[in-house]
Amino acid sequence: MNTGRGGTDKCRIHIVTWNVATAEPSEDATSLLQLDAQPPPDLYVIGLQEVNATPVRFITDLISEDSWSHVFTNSLAPRGFVKVTSVRMQGLLLLLFAKQIHLPYIRNIQTTYTRTGVFGYWGNKGGVSVRFSFYGHMICFLNCHLAAHMNNALQRVDEFEYILETQDFDIYDTPQIRDHKVVFWFGDLNFRIADHGLHFLRSSINSGRLNLLWGKDQLIMMKKKEAFLQEFEEGPLNFKPTYKFDRNSDTYDTSGKKRKPAWTDRILWRIKPKPLPSEEDDEKASTSTDEEQDEYPVLVTQDKYTSDMSYGVSDHKPVIATFSLELRKVFDTPLVRVSPVGIWSAGQDALLTYSVLEDFMSSTWDWIGLYKVGFKTASDYETFVWVRENELPEINEVIQISVDKGQIPLLGGQYVLGYYSTNMQSITGLSDSFQILESKRAVMEGLVPEDINGVNK
Repeated sequence: MNTGRGGTDKCRIHIVTWNVATAEPSEDATSLLQLDAQPPPDLYVIGLQEVNATPVRFITDLISEDSWSHVFTNSLAPRGFVKVTSVRMQGLLLLLFAKQIHLPYIRNIQTTYTRTGVFGYWGNKGGVSVRFSFYGHMICFLNCHLAAHMNNALQRVDEFEYILETQDFDIYDTPQIRDHKVVFWFGDLNFRIADHGLHFLRSSINSGRLNLLWGKDQLIMMKKKEAFLQEFEEGPLNFKPTYKFDRNSDTYDTSGKKRKPAWTDRILWRIKPKPLPSEEDDEKASTSTDEEQDEYPVLVTQDKYTSDMSYGVSDHKPVIATFSLELRKVFDTPLVRVSPVGIWSAGQDALLTYSVLEDFMSSTWDWIGLYKVGFKTASDYETFVWVRENELPEINEVIQISVDKGQIPLLGGQYVLGYYSTNMQSITGLSDSFQILESKRAVMEGLVPEDINGVNK
């Protein structure tokens, strides 16, 4: 997160949408996640459709994460990204990763889903969403898979409107998707290119004259008719239609069906419109609303909107968009400060302190985890201690907790402490990273390999 103009901060978001057509991940995610991009994103948001959802598979996925989540988590964790949350409804999957430094400022995380599929399939179409407050700004991400086939454009619009109107969150100021300051809407929206014949479509694509097709794209046409769609912005479609391909190729459908190419896979965004002052409002009320709006505005810029043709496991190509959000942080202090005390060494008892800096729904069920730098999720701790059991702390009270030497990792290395709030279901405070010294005795007794990561100790 870089500092922008006039005291604002610039947050970078990398969004992927991909209908994986029940394929297993066989490919490296580096290109898809643009892992070598500089500066790196602050948030990764990945929306998949048609993740393998056979009943047995679905039940096993409840126990362990699915293979796609596994690939993304393992690719991002070594680069300092932590999986904040995920939501799944059958084949629809939405994953949110954040740079470790942002975790205490991602609050009130909620996920939900809506089924719309009615053609004899159980929950095969619909939308899954995640919402949260990011440095005090309300953001929502919505991953949809809408009705298929050329002649169902109206039904797709109806399904999307139904999702917007019926999804609700247990948050008083943003109970619905459109109450959020910024909404990102993406997925296999299934809109097709109307009227043109297959030959014209293919020649326009092959000659790079994609603009000849925009006027007949059903989503672009529907936006002209539907006011609620006009609130959503989209960058120009300067990439080839992403459906339908022969698998493991760049060739459009050569099967007997010869499906027409289409931009089915899309990423759009919406900034909450400023409220129009109504006549009933007294002047003072409308002014304060405007001031509040202007004091913490969010500026969204799309930096990239493209597809990645290098992936072939599916009959869709993935679509990638990167955004810069310029915003002023509503707050920039964590709810809890947590720190190690003195030097931590394996084989010795250790001390930590924590202080609650601001009143929140703290609980005696909260805990402080010891995480190895590069941890994957809030539950990926080496060990943890419960916070003080008998009573909740006063604001700014410094509380000291001891950690038994038996719980300190023998290997040593770089670690952080994280305060996990049970009620908020998120990490609300993180220490700076610190070194744990490995146990010399453990090395001498052969409890730890001397040759660690190829480095001879």
